[in-house]
Amino acid sequence: MNYDANHALLETAIPGLPPPLRGKVRDVYDLGDAILFVATDRISAFDVVMPNGIPDKGKVLTQLSLFWFKLFGNRPNHLITASVEQFPAALASCRDDLRDRSMLVKKLRIVPVECVVRGYLAGSGWKEYQQKGSVCGLPLRPGYANAGKLDEPIFTPTTKEASGHDQPISFQELVDRVGAKLAAGLRDFTVSLYQTAADYAATRGIIIADTKFEFGLDDQDRLVLADEVLTPDSSRFWPADSYRPGSNPPSLDKQFVRDWLDSVGFNHQPPAPVLPNDVVAKTREKYLQALKAIAGVDGSARQPTK
Repeated sequence: MNYDANHALLETAIPGLPPPLRGKVRDVYDLGDAILFVATDRISAFDVVMPNGIPDKGKVLTQLSLFWFKLFGNRPNHLITASVEQFPAALASCRDDLRDRSMLVKKLRIVPVECVVRGYLAGSGWKEYQQKGSVCGLPLRPGYANAGKLDEPIFTPTTKEASGHDQPISFQELVDRVGAKLAAGLRDFTVSLYQTAADYAATRGIIIADTKFEFGLDDQDRLVLADEVLTPDSSRFWPADSYRPGSNPPSLDKQFVRDWLDSVGFNHQPPAPVLPNDVVAKTREKYLQALKAIAGVDGSARQPTK
């Protein structure tokens, strides 16, 4: 296992297994009849992976995903178990490293789109709305403010690119890619999950401005929720007590890293600069705050070294 100076896990290696498929954050191992997802502490911004990580970040992503899987009840998801004691014997030597940051999941035929849902007007959606009165090509009524709550959540799917930026697609383009029945299923499943999560989060003093989901099909062609769910990597979480329409609210997610990168003139192309210790510590704090606020779990384990 490769940890950085702040004990953030950057890469995994499991003896006896081939090297994993490495995403921006996850190391993915094909175990034959199942998949091992390991959430490292890598962090990306503007689709560029930073050279250093955020300690315990992978644990926050995993614990929040597990929380939402449970909250969503009987809606199908890909989880088999997150208990390292129930993992295959081949993983026994790495149990301590895998604990709290890994999941054994079902193999699915992943639908190659990102299912984005927006309940509030923010980020790139706000920029497009100012210019064109639309979000991802979907016309909206006039009169919204920055960070304004939409009259109803909107489904704005994107492509799922192996590298670079995902590209917005219209619902008709989604239909052309996957068929009308599956497209409607993705839209309805996405909006339903978001509404359930947003209603719950509101009781915890958190606004979920937007998020994205991924889905797969099982061997019976059922639509199954996959990947991570409603984490600070995939969502905008705004504390309700500091929310004011018309301005960007402070958020419990990686926006802090994006803002710092822009402040130092990062051109959004690799290589990225090393994150200073104070940015690492503040970002870690925000992720832990999100876990505490939503799931009531104190995920702190260690403070980054100075």
